[in-house]
Amino acid sequence: MKRKSWLFLALAFVLIFSTACSNTETTKVPVSGDNKTEEGGTIKIGVLASLTGALESYGKQTQKGFELGIEYATEGTMEVAGKKIEIIYEDTETKPEVAVQKATKLLEEDEVDFLVGSSSSGDTLAVLPLAEEYEKIMVVEPAVADSITGAEFNKYIFRTSRNSSQDAVAGAAAIAKPGVKIATFAPDYSFGRDGIAAFKKAAEELGAEIVLEEYADPAATDFTSNLQKVIEAKPDYLFVVWAGANSPWNQIADLKLQDKGIKISTGAPDIPALTTMEALVGMEGFSVYYHTLPDNDVNDWLVEKHKEKYNGEVPDLFTPGGMTAAISIIEALKKSEGNADGNELIGVMEGMSFETPKGKMTFRAEDHQALQTMYSVKLEKLAGFDYPVPVLIRELSPSETEPPIQN
Repeated sequence: MKRKSWLFLALAFVLIFSTACSNTETTKVPVSGDNKTEEGGTIKIGVLASLTGALESYGKQTQKGFELGIEYATEGTMEVAGKKIEIIYEDTETKPEVAVQKATKLLEEDEVDFLVGSSSSGDTLAVLPLAEEYEKIMVVEPAVADSITGAEFNKYIFRTSRNSSQDAVAGAAAIAKPGVKIATFAPDYSFGRDGIAAFKKAAEELGAEIVLEEYADPAATDFTSNLQKVIEAKPDYLFVVWAGANSPWNQIADLKLQDKGIKISTGAPDIPALTTMEALVGMEGFSVYYHTLPDNDVNDWLVEKHKEKYNGEVPDLFTPGGMTAAISIIEALKKSEGNADGNELIGVMEGMSFETPKGKMTFRAEDHQALQTMYSVKLEKLAGFDYPVPVLIRELSPSETEPPIQN
């Protein structure tokens, strides 16, 4: 591995010392059973995810999808190019300093060949320099901050998750036009601010006016003061960017924003969050994924296998992303004949296309962002569901949602 500067070593020591008493545990999954094969040993993949805390559901969805993705991409053999696959999960706790400590442990002690993650954009941005320092490919999933493949990009980073600009193009297309006044609401960290910046640019290009940008503490549970500012701004629409269990939907309903003439628009969230959005039936927005939206063989396999393995549960918002990250790694290793060297894989993965639950994705050569399908949807009340269901209006093609190159 590369020799690190004394400053980096000092930082790593402080981080390791400060988290030495953490009660989170490493989870190792030797997917294939044995540690080595005669043909050349083991490919080790370190997955960083929020397995506890506010983004726990996102991390666990990614974990389930990743394991199914390895199974799918290896056709059940759980090996590639004669090498067994071992997955090591680490809980970032949605804390950037913990994410750095856990990533350092994966690279130093476990000597992983790949990093994957993380659930939080803040965690991911903190870890990006380590991928470059150790010259290891990091597949980013599901973090969406534009800066990951923008200002903070390095050549070892490949992102299967969409970025904030892709969300913004889809969101703006649903509501923005000349004369429309829009207020925005988001958590006050990189995910929220990048998302709103990208949405504002896309909406203004379509002729809309942004009359208020409101940000809230991502750990808050009371959004009354924020939403009162929205009411006072008198927009035609409130566009919401949010992630996490402490969502604002119930308070939006309680304050009766729609009765005050303010229409709500957002990306359709995961199923637990949809259960809180009864008051938003009829809302038109966009979706990253809902299991009935894509029409392809990979998604059919995912839905069937997920139900089989998880007591009839369907894959949720971030499950296909985990699967996609796994597929991208296996496809790259097939092309490299098992060579996991980061510098060799850059050339293999730039411009690489691969099939996913959302159809074909391609890693754009310029910034390694995966171009992908999104979905224009309407929330509808359907029999047999205790939440509003995202119903397809139309697919938004990878070319329609292609974000600007920002690195």
